[in-house]
Amino acid sequence: MDRAKKASQIDMLEGVFAEAGSVVVAHYTGMTVADLTKLRTQMRAAGAKFKVAKNRLAKRALDAKGAGAVAHLFTGPTGIAYAADPMAAPKVASAFAKENDKFVILGGVMGTKALDAAAVKTLAELPSLDQLRATLIGLIQSPATKIAGVLAAPAGQLARVIGAHARKSEAA
Repeated sequence: MDRAKKASQIDMLEGVFAEAGSVVVAHYTGMTVADLTKLRTQMRAAGAKFKVAKNRLAKRALDAKGAGAVAHLFTGPTGIAYAADPMAAPKVASAFAKENDKFVILGGVMGTKALDAAAVKTLAELPSLDQLRATLIGLIQSPATKIAGVLAAPAGQLARVIGAHARKSEAA
């Protein structure tokens, strides 16, 4: 690879590390092309990407971004999964690692914070932003529904008492 291509690769990787919500670093030794294609398809469906990274270039991009703490992960055949959504890449990578033992998650980076493999798996288990929003809306609506029920109950009871008196006076 000539200098111009290396420089463009480093710039591209710097952009990935700067703009991605999270980056997962993994080894893919022994995986077939079909396995990698399946992984990339799953990543694309979740809004994430998987790219094979040249270790030296990735380390330079990490140093330029200030996240050199994960540079030690870039040894051997390394790939990076990344997405703007901080949850997307870890979720897909963890799910794929469970079904394919040749895909090994080494760690990752979120912003400038280094993550180990356990932290990436924990991040993958967290609910998504949409799930958190739905839970929050449910919690907000629940008390309002209960308050409306409590406020309506006395009026309903009063109406039933008046109705009973009216029926009683008609019967007498």
